Amino acid sequence: MAIRHRICVGRVLVLLPVLAMGALLAACSSTTRDGVQVVDRNHPRAAAGSQRQPVTSGQYRVQRGDTMYSIAFRFGWDWKALAARNGIPAPYVIRPGQIIRFDGQSGQARPTAIARTSSVAPSVVSTSAASRPQTSVRQAATPVATAPSSASASPPMQPVGRSAAGWAWPASGALIGRFSSNGSLNKGIDIAGELGQPVLAASDGSVVYAGSGLRGYGELVIIKHSDTYVSAYGHNRRLLVREGQQVKVGQTIAEMGSTGTDRVKLHFEIRRQGKPVDPLQYLPRR
Repeated sequence: MAIRHRICVGRVLVLLPVLAMGALLAACSSTTRDGVQVVDRNHPRAAAGSQRQPVTSGQYRVQRGDTMYSIAFRFGWDWKALAARNGIPAPYVIRPGQIIRFDGQSGQARPTAIARTSSVAPSVVSTSAASRPQTSVRQAATPVATAPSSASASPPMQPVGRSAAGWAWPASGALIGRFSSNGSLNKGIDIAGELGQPVLAASDGSVVYAGSGLRGYGELVIIKHSDTYVSAYGHNRRLLVREGQQVKVGQTIAEMGSTGTDRVKLHFEIRRQGKPVDPLQYLPRR
């Protein structure tokens, strides 16, 4: 019996370092960026509801590719309120290195040659355009300088059924994920589909973000529909619109994919004044 007891003790001693390492890895599942905790939306043990309420402390340093809309979307803010808190007037121009604060103190911008705008006008200046001192603002803001090669001049339109509020389904396919209001990380719905399947604008609006800078969303499009509503379309294979482009309901804006996730699907969100709402309350009944 004494021998068996010593064997059990030995197992405990061997397991202690393993358990300690597991705790360390769990602590590393989220990161801190410029004083604000950033949680991976797809991580199964991410803190529930970490982005349900707007972040009200810390700061964020603007990275290349950010817009005021994408930063507000990431941290649960209405873009107008976040811009006002940081003293940034319309058209909400921000620059790499600029500090966006969530606690009411204005951030200061670093000197930089490249401006990033969140305006709905296509006024993002490319690096090559910024390096030519004689290039006019109008020339630098042409779609040739800013549009991705995949953007189409005449994107295909599809006839869609619209709800009384004017919303349409962004894709056909089975509903595999529902919105939850109990603090879970799913702030929208998930629609299954085929690789390359058209992703459609759910309502008329302006593209205010097109890129892959928001972790957990893959290739993402954000459309501003009014001063109240924006919609988001994540995990696309390819984006077919550019920032500043006007789109119509039923217009193809992307191809469905699996970027940032483990299967082909569309993650779709509607946000009202920065807060996620249940898209099924706005979309027409199937």
